[in-house]
Amino acid sequence: MIDLHENFEINKNKIKSYLKFFGPAWLVMIADMDASSTIGAAETGVLFKYGLIWFMLILIIPLYIVQEVSGRIGIATGSGLGDVIRKNYSRKTALIMSFPMALTDVITYVIEYVGIAIGLELMGMPVLISLPIIYIIHLFVVSKKEYNTTERILIPISLILIAAFVAVLFLRGPVNSSPFYFVPSTSYLFILAVNVGAVIMPFMLFFQASATANKVDGVQKSVTEKHNIKKQAMRSMKMETFLGATVSELLMVIIEMAFSGVSTTTNFASPVQLSSVLDVIAGSFSPYLFGIGLIAAGFIALIVISLGSAWGIVESLGIKKTNTFKVYVLESLPAVVLGMIVPATLLVNTVLNLLVIFVFVLIGPGVIMGLIAGNKKIMDIYTSKLKYRIVYWISLIFVVMFGILALY
Repeated sequence: MIDLHENFEINKNKIKSYLKFFGPAWLVMIADMDASSTIGAAETGVLFKYGLIWFMLILIIPLYIVQEVSGRIGIATGSGLGDVIRKNYSRKTALIMSFPMALTDVITYVIEYVGIAIGLELMGMPVLISLPIIYIIHLFVVSKKEYNTTERILIPISLILIAAFVAVLFLRGPVNSSPFYFVPSTSYLFILAVNVGAVIMPFMLFFQASATANKVDGVQKSVTEKHNIKKQAMRSMKMETFLGATVSELLMVIIEMAFSGVSTTTNFASPVQLSSVLDVIAGSFSPYLFGIGLIAAGFIALIVISLGSAWGIVESLGIKKTNTFKVYVLESLPAVVLGMIVPATLLVNTVLNLLVIFVFVLIGPGVIMGLIAGNKKIMDIYTSKLKYRIVYWISLIFVVMFGILALY
């Protein structure tokens, strides 16, 4: 009985240690399952049914490997990626790495707003009412000065997202389709690139490094015993990153499966068509459930992308983080206006191409992250070992290779 009690106490302490650092990796992975990724996964299901499940599951590996390095940099340096690049390379280099991300993020914001608007239209709310409301709520959340407050808002929403998409698949039921399909056609390779683009987006690198550094700093301030904090944080980050990567890709699989067999003429920008299709294949409740999932996915992504993008810009410029709110407004205001005036069909049709573009925007930050991870002067005892650095470079090349294939 004593041994059982001791084991229980040990396990309880491990869980407490893990939960102290929980949040950054989970949120960035769930934000990866945003409106554009949802549409990309749905299109995959429409075209190939269950045929790309094998590929989506493989993507857990590069997603984990790349994001683990981002979290490692945040823990080792106590700084965000933009700060680390600026201090160890140059301000110009930091800006070259962060500004392409910020520019593509503006387009991403528009897609997220449109995704949320489609979700709300599925539930009966018109765009001209929904988008201004979401914009105000978005700014309210990101204006919070404490990162932990944002976490407490977003983590429960992430659970709603998961529950909603799982429920849609449950109502949809299984179809007769193999989880493995391969054909060396142009359209097939393009969809592979789309899914690779959906798996690692540039903002994710900047967000996880900064948010993890913030989290560790907050824990250090709240405890008296500080000497082992970074080691605890590293163990927790690795576990959380793997959990988040797995759940993120399983959500992609769930959406692919839920839309398997849907007509290839389905317009994802049309709430009426989406509602009709989902109603036919999965019952009358499914449009509402999918709408809830789409709203949650878009909203989490809006917040996380805002933070990652703004942190990357102010860190690269070397200005105070109190200026991040100005970046939020400058980036997201044009996006919400475009979301209200540009036809949703036009925007949604750009989603697949946008996901491929993300692969190329990722190259710069991805390369410099790999160099930082192997730099003992920057990383000290948390420098990645040689075998892990090799796996990192293979993972990055794998991601970039599919972006290049999409051009042919």
